[in-house]
Amino acid sequence: MTLQKLRKTIFYCSFLLLAGGVGYWFGQREIAVKWQSFKPEVLIVNKAVPPENKDLNFNLFWEVWNKLEKEYLDEGSIDKQKMFYGAISGMTSALGDPYTVFLPPKKQEESREELAGEFGGVGIQLGFKDERLVVIAPLDDTPAKLAGIEAGDFILKIKDEKKGIDRVTDGITLPEAVEIIRGPKGDQVILTIERGKQKPFEVSLKRDTILVKSVEVEFVDWPLDGDNSAEKKTIAIIRISRFGDRTVSEWNKALDKIIKTANDKKDNFGGLVLDVRNNPGGYLEAAIAISSEFFRDGVVVEQKGKQISQPYKVAKKGRLVDIPITVLINKGSASASEIVSGAIQARGRGKLVGVNSFGKGTVQDAMELSGGAGLHITTARWLLPNGNWINDEGLKPDVEVDYDQEASKDQKWDNQMKKAMEVLVKG
Repeated sequence: MTLQKLRKTIFYCSFLLLAGGVGYWFGQREIAVKWQSFKPEVLIVNKAVPPENKDLNFNLFWEVWNKLEKEYLDEGSIDKQKMFYGAISGMTSALGDPYTVFLPPKKQEESREELAGEFGGVGIQLGFKDERLVVIAPLDDTPAKLAGIEAGDFILKIKDEKKGIDRVTDGITLPEAVEIIRGPKGDQVILTIERGKQKPFEVSLKRDTILVKSVEVEFVDWPLDGDNSAEKKTIAIIRISRFGDRTVSEWNKALDKIIKTANDKKDNFGGLVLDVRNNPGGYLEAAIAISSEFFRDGVVVEQKGKQISQPYKVAKKGRLVDIPITVLINKGSASASEIVSGAIQARGRGKLVGVNSFGKGTVQDAMELSGGAGLHITTARWLLPNGNWINDEGLKPDVEVDYDQEASKDQKWDNQMKKAMEVLVKG
């Protein structure tokens, strides 16, 4: 089966929310989906029981619905659309599977934007410092960067006249801040900034389309400490933050640089560190395409459903089959990133460094429903090439290294990355 014929399947665990800046998702809810089109004939709520469900008694449901409408104290909070979506969410959650979920239109849109790595915003990575909303970093070539927003700026207030919002950030959650700051291209948002001892000031930002790369590459000479007694080895560091819409094309560009450097350095090229820490996953096709770079042939992953078992083999001639590799993982490495890491480990292609990965071993198919909503349904398990199912347990690294925040403070390379480089070069 060619890569082009693969189902449009996503193995995903969502930890990031790409919004007005880059923030965090509302939790650690994981989805893995295949986009389909589904448009039911009935687009409104009515009380008629479908013939296929004629044996079910829906009287209790409508009894509760009617009582809420008639008797609930706060009449203004009765929102029939939200009640309808809530009922569907309750139905899916009753299965006890956290990955079979109903997504209302807004959540569905956010999910797709995240994988696309493209959204309307100002380009700020947000976080908290001393329980205050702070700019972790502005993204290059974005409205925030061009307006002079700096890392470490505190955001005291967010104002959007078009949305009718003028919100101080005391007590705000990260998702709330992200939702206010993001918005359509061309719309304006005003941030009140506190920087050092300066008097707070306003910065007016016009939102633009923000593109966030999913693949980044850079090169470093090992050893790092400037010890000239040992011959320097050049190492390629390649980070994949998700397996999204543009990941394969970004990967190919990064790979061109790596191959050129390897050819130029020849015996002084030490290999590649693949960093998939905090990578929540993404498209199966992207995971297979990238995994295929490290193997000449064989199985990358196997999918087992109710009735069929489908092995996915190397999709193309790998360009990195002779280059040493070490993979960095952590508890935020999930789904598609576990497929790539697991294939490399299971087939003895390279060592894993870090801590146990998330452990997400099921496949979800997704349908796009009427009104922009989405339904993601668990349909299969996925297995490593050795047949192992890592659900809940995750991948165990060959070299276990906890992240040391203090030791990594003010360092370009954190302690886990340094260990990955050492393992790569020393074997």
